[in-house]
Amino acid sequence: MNVKEELFDWLYSIVIAFTCALLINAFLFHPTRVQGSSMEPTLQNNNYLLVSKIPHTLGQLPEYGDIIIIDSRVQRERTWKDDLIDPMHTYLTMTKLVTEPDHHVWVKRVIGKPGDTLEFKDHKVYRNGMALDEPYTKEPMSYTSDTKIIVPENHVFVMGDNRNNSSDSRYIGPVPKNQVLGKVVYKL
Repeated sequence: MNVKEELFDWLYSIVIAFTCALLINAFLFHPTRVQGSSMEPTLQNNNYLLVSKIPHTLGQLPEYGDIIIIDSRVQRERTWKDDLIDPMHTYLTMTKLVTEPDHHVWVKRVIGKPGDTLEFKDHKVYRNGMALDEPYTKEPMSYTSDTKIIVPENHVFVMGDNRNNSSDSRYIGPVPKNQVLGKVVYKL
């Protein structure tokens, strides 16, 4: 085999491996990193997470209490291109080839599902009239609101465990199902 053929074989193998890795990360499993303190004490800044993309790929809603990653740009339609680009950007950031991390991918906990009525009073979250038992929160929540929120069909309501230092559904609104990118299955 001459040098040209061997170089082509190597290049072909690299392209196939890259394509397989990209598809796995876009549709099955995806590593990500926690940025910020909104999920303390459960998750710390710079923790690495393994996220199952299978629920996103199959269009499933997460369960109460699931820790998920979301695309916080809820006012724009998410496409399959986003599912391919986001993992590439994460890898480039992890390897320091790109220095600007994605600030639109957030890690949050599912508090409400479609049809739920949520209230924020007495330093607690109430779902359908019952105060939630939330031992995972960092401290009592200072946020209150007289407005009741009804989670729309095919949406979830998410919050950070560090309720006093979290941008979440209280600010961006309920998150559409297609903006739920996956469920955290392992913390590294």
